Amino acid sequence: MNINDACDYIILKLTHGGVFLNVLKLHKLLYYCQAWNLAFGRGRLFDASFQAWVHGPVSRDIYDRYVSTKAMYSNVTPADVRPNFDPQSLEQNDRALIDSILEVYAPLSGDQLEEMTHKEDPWIKARAGVSPSARSENMISDVVMRDYYAARIKRV
Repeated sequence: MNINDACDYIILKLTHGGVFLNVLKLHKLLYYCQAWNLAFGRGRLFDASFQAWVHGPVSRDIYDRYVSTKAMYSNVTPADVRPNFDPQSLEQNDRALIDSILEVYAPLSGDQLEEMTHKEDPWIKARAGVSPSARSENMISDVVMRDYYAARIKRV
């Protein structure tokens, strides 16, 4: 799977379910899908990384996909899905993982998800030494993501 497949799947799943989605929230949901897939020992869900931006983790690929048509707080709708995307083309176990992440995180707003990421080690460590309001393209480490969220599994 690539990140655009996961992106389109999330858009369709949430908007068809009547859940509000904006670009900010979409970035955070993609981040949590990647993070938990790493934590469960499955490796990367898709071949994309996240940067530690002021508003939390951001995928440069998804940012670039929407930069000419949307701002961070713009609504995302099924019209934003690639024309030939087929949700059934994704592996069943990958859809199940995304669905489980959406069950937990989709009820939250983009602002709530941003606030959560700001309290978690992967984003904090990637922003080390960067002023809170300064622009940063520092990469969030897959290893730090994996270790941080895997440790949360063990505490449950």
